[in-house]
Amino acid sequence: MTVLRVRPEGPADADAIRAVHRAAFGSGEAAEAALVDALRADVSWLPDLSLVAVGDGEVVGHVVATRAGVGDVPALGVGPLGVVPARQGRGVGSALMYALLGAAQARDETVVGLLGEPSYYRRFGFVEATGVGIAAPDPAWERHFQVLVLAGRPTGTFRYAAPFDEVG
Repeated sequence: MTVLRVRPEGPADADAIRAVHRAAFGSGEAAEAALVDALRADVSWLPDLSLVAVGDGEVVGHVVATRAGVGDVPALGVGPLGVVPARQGRGVGSALMYALLGAAQARDETVVGLLGEPSYYRRFGFVEATGVGIAAPDPAWERHFQVLVLAGRPTGTFRYAAPFDEVG
């Protein structure tokens, strides 16, 4: 069994992170890889919340959370989460999510939002956002836009970091 280590991204990890997202999302030029690069250059970037999973000396997964908001309340927007195909279904994504959520709690964050498959993210405590008074950035996302409220009861529309608006 390979030991998996989760740690913050370092300066030498950018190429490996791009490769993870390209492989995970099945495209040589995945929008997710470009999104991570754009987020890195944005004021919303939180370096300690860009995490890589390393197994056998290779970066095999990545997740990032950036500054977002719900109304006037600061929040975190998660995404993308990617794992190389050979490691999918083996707990890498879960390890990254648990590490990210632990870091969010340690930072006293209020709410974490993401767009994803409810059956996957439910295990981490995420619920449909509209059920707790938070509207998705795009109404078409309603069923797949989820939040994990860590403190308080923020309500309003969730706003991702600006680079998410450019994702095609």
